[in-house]
Amino acid sequence: MADKPKEKRFLLRLDEDLYDRLAAAADRENRSVNAHIVTILAASAKQTTFEHRQIIGQAIAGKQLNQKNGLVELSGIYYRFLIENNDPVDAKASYTVLESNGNILTLKKIT
Repeated sequence: MADKPKEKRFLLRLDEDLYDRLAAAADRENRSVNAHIVTILAASAKQTTFEHRQIIGQAIAGKQLNQKNGLVELSGIYYRFLIENNDPVDAKASYTVLESNGNILTLKKIT
């Protein structure tokens, strides 16, 4: 017989508004609030690479994107970049990092 994974219980205090939002999201996913919170925490815990901790979600000014060589410097590291939907670089816009795959960042225009 397979061993059942051990579970740890702890008290989590949430304000009513946050709980209501989590309950609504859990309901949309057909989960209990507890299962929904566990899913969120498990997904967050998986993101342990440097890029996920420091790069994903970061805003970048369009003028930082070097169109000639296709590189952008973030945190002292040069990355190649792709723009969502293959749109051209807009030097006046801002972008956010959606994804990191090796040394390639996927960016999305936000303004």
